[in-house]
Parts: sequence; C-alpha cells; structure tokens
Amino acid sequence: MKVYVDKDTCIGCGVCEGICPEVFKMNDDGKAEVIVPETEAACAQDAADSCPVQAIKVE
Repeated sequence: MKVYVDKDTCIGCGVCEGICPEVFKMNDDGKAEVIVPETEAACAQDAADSCPVQAIKVE
C-alpha cells in the first residue's frame, strides 16, 4: 500500500502516530509525516480510518 498525508488538511492531532508509529510520526511543524511510504502494515489503514479530517490516503 502507498500512504500519503495531506499536510494542508492535517490538524496535527497525532492519532495516526498513536495507532501506527511504524508508518507515521509528527514532524517539527506538528503535522503528520509518513516515514514508510510503502507498507503492508494494516495499522496504516486503521490510522487513515481514524483521522478526524481524512488527511491520510492509503492506496
């Protein structure tokens, strides 16, 4: 799966990092960042589903 974060939409709540720290981290601007852009980790989809502003896309 390919994972993307729309930094313009992200509000920096940190849910994605809490759910899937192997794929997401919070950057110095307080926004989510993808650290593993291609992964098979099921938690990446869980993080996308849990994002309150739908800033995460998994394809």
